[in-house]
Amino acid sequence: MESESQITKIKTVKIFKTNVRNYKDVANIVTSLLIIYPSYKINFDLADGDNILRIEANQYEIDTDQIMQYMVSIGYSCEGIE
Repeated sequence: MESESQITKIKTVKIFKTNVRNYKDVANIVTSLLIIYPSYKINFDLADGDNILRIEANQYEIDTDQIMQYMVSIGYSCEGIE
């Protein structure tokens, strides 16, 4: 029988292209998203030309539609990248 430490946890990662351009906005967006999704790991890569939003979760599904709708509702573009 496998112990819990031997069981591989499922990690799901979703990447989004955004038009977020500054780190003040990044801080506000990450804080807001973590209130809604406290179990997600959320970060941005503004050095990438697509201003990447990266979300990681220890579960099978990430609520991509809701995340994109939230980003649009606060005035940013956000589209999933496969």
